[in-house]
Amino acid sequence: MFSQEALTAERDRLYRFALRLTRQPSDAEDLVQSTMLRALEKRSYFQEGTNLFNWTSRVMFNIFVSQYRREKRIAARHEAAFTEAQVTTQPAQETVTDLSRMRDCMKRLSKPHREMLVMVCITGLQYEEVSQRLRIPVGTVRSRLSRARNELQHLLQANSGTQTYRTANGAALSVAS
Repeated sequence: MFSQEALTAERDRLYRFALRLTRQPSDAEDLVQSTMLRALEKRSYFQEGTNLFNWTSRVMFNIFVSQYRREKRIAARHEAAFTEAQVTTQPAQETVTDLSRMRDCMKRLSKPHREMLVMVCITGLQYEEVSQRLRIPVGTVRSRLSRARNELQHLLQANSGTQTYRTANGAALSVAS
């Protein structure tokens, strides 16, 4: 074991070592404080006859390396998230064009189909809620919604110049015309 006074006597040497590691006086001071606190917490691991400065400088180096690695991981995570956000940003013109096409096609739908799509797909109502509001059976809600989706898909494809074909197994295949 070592005494608190012996640890305090090593403070100046520890600060110089920390300054060589961090190259910043404020960071060096923080590292010295962390090292002294850790040394006091782990004093039971100190073996008599060991050089106190060597032992505490090893503790300091381990703290420094751990902080450096942690900062690198955090920086890499934030950089990846920032880069991903930059890469995946869609141009606003396409969104405006798509919304305009969707609005035009929705206007061309029949009123019952448009109403059904708005209630279920946009408002998010459950089939049962729509059934109660319109006073129609749930089966009618489902069939109208299915027909409305098919009609909207057909209008959107006609508007974009793509054609959908059904494969032998029933899967939809869109092809630009």
